[in-house]
Amino acid sequence: MRHQRFFAAVLALFLVAAPAVPAAARSKAQGEEVPRGPTFWDRALQALLDGVQFGVIIAITAVGLSLIFGTIHLINFAHGELVTIGATFAFFLNVSPSGPGWHLIPAAIAATAFGAVMGAAIDRGLWRPLRARGTGLINMFIVTIGLSLLLRHVVLVLYGTRPGSYAQYDIQKAFDLGPVGITPRDLTVTLLAIATLLGVAALLGRTRIGTAIRAVSGNRDLAEASGIDVGRVVLVVWMMGGALAALGGVFFGLVEIISWDMGFKLLLLMFAGVILGGLGSAYGAMVGSLVIGIVAQMSTLWFPVDLQYAWALLALIVVLLVRPQGILGRRERVG
Repeated sequence: MRHQRFFAAVLALFLVAAPAVPAAARSKAQGEEVPRGPTFWDRALQALLDGVQFGVIIAITAVGLSLIFGTIHLINFAHGELVTIGATFAFFLNVSPSGPGWHLIPAAIAATAFGAVMGAAIDRGLWRPLRARGTGLINMFIVTIGLSLLLRHVVLVLYGTRPGSYAQYDIQKAFDLGPVGITPRDLTVTLLAIATLLGVAALLGRTRIGTAIRAVSGNRDLAEASGIDVGRVVLVVWMMGGALAALGGVFFGLVEIISWDMGFKLLLLMFAGVILGGLGSAYGAMVGSLVIGIVAQMSTLWFPVDLQYAWALLALIVVLLVRPQGILGRRERVG
């Protein structure tokens, strides 16, 4: 009797300690078909699609940053706050109890227009007087940092620290496109972002104001001597930059989340896209931002998600070591 209890205790201990047989192994042993997860190439295609979406959103916000640098050679550290202002202004019109409760589409259009007004107001109220006084670029760069801190904390006071989302298109079911999946919201945002970039490219390449912008970016003094109103061109560039930043903020808030510092978090990737594509080149900013977005998402196949921005910046360093002027930048002679 004592031996039976001993062997019963040992058998019970063995059953508890023994690893459970996986369900897949049991199904295989029973001859059932085992469902398989996505392959590496399926995950790679999904990451590529996500990278294109992320890249075109970065590109929308980075084009204005590149145009501003090309026309007045100012590194605008406050550009990220225009992204945040666009997203939070649309949130106020769409969700906030004190707002009018508009649908997201008219709210996004109004936020884009508000971004253009903000860009014009900043240029007329701040940068134009500083340029008239002959303020140096380093001093103006320091002013952009102060302006960034001011705008960011104004948004913090008005919006708060709690992340939010828009009332429409928040939760959607993804549909399959072969091995990849995408929600109707993300697909629409990607297509609209691509259409916006194509529209900006057409404006720069086929309109008079686009030709004037390229002329001022290429040689400001020569453009002014040829009769181009440089002040008007700079104003248009600031309005374009503000509008694109606000629209990009709405898109980014729609696919991710709205927060008071979202533009500041995106700013480093904007700078990376502009530098990678070539300083002062709007087309380069588009290409560079697309590369940054794809590298950031593809890196998650091998490394933690927390490091995706770091690998994007590493790609920037590698490209600049090989081609210092950027992908579409022009080689300049120094000295």
